[in-house]
Amino acid sequence: MQKALILILIGIAFFSCSNDDDNGNQNNCNFKTIINKNQYETAPSDPLGINSLEINDNCLKINFSSGGCSGETWEIKLIDSEDIVESNPPQRNLRLSLKNGEDCLAIVTKELTFDISNLQVGGNRVQLNITNSEETILYEY
Repeated sequence: MQKALILILIGIAFFSCSNDDDNGNQNNCNFKTIINKNQYETAPSDPLGINSLEINDNCLKINFSSGGCSGETWEIKLIDSEDIVESNPPQRNLRLSLKNGEDCLAIVTKELTFDISNLQVGGNRVQLNITNSEETILYEY
């Protein structure tokens, strides 16, 4: 009886293991970063304040706030301008786009992560300039 129970537990453990490679995204970031000059220039730009930026592996964590009710209806995108500024280190310009249709007076803070692995250029680092933030952040890979 105990042997059968052990075999069942081993089987459950074996089959419950999963590969983190869901849809090719091994980073477990919330969203992909978009590289598109047109979207960079024309995507919604409702007011928001970026509170902090942090990079963990290939994920850029952005903590930001905006007016609203809950933030659940917000449409958020991180968009790269496609331009690479040749400097040392190279630089890329990004913009956090927010489409906010919420009419409440509360301030809502969210923290989301974006896969930035597609922003890598030659070498092993690139400076990310977030245009609607006063901060820049160095991405090393």
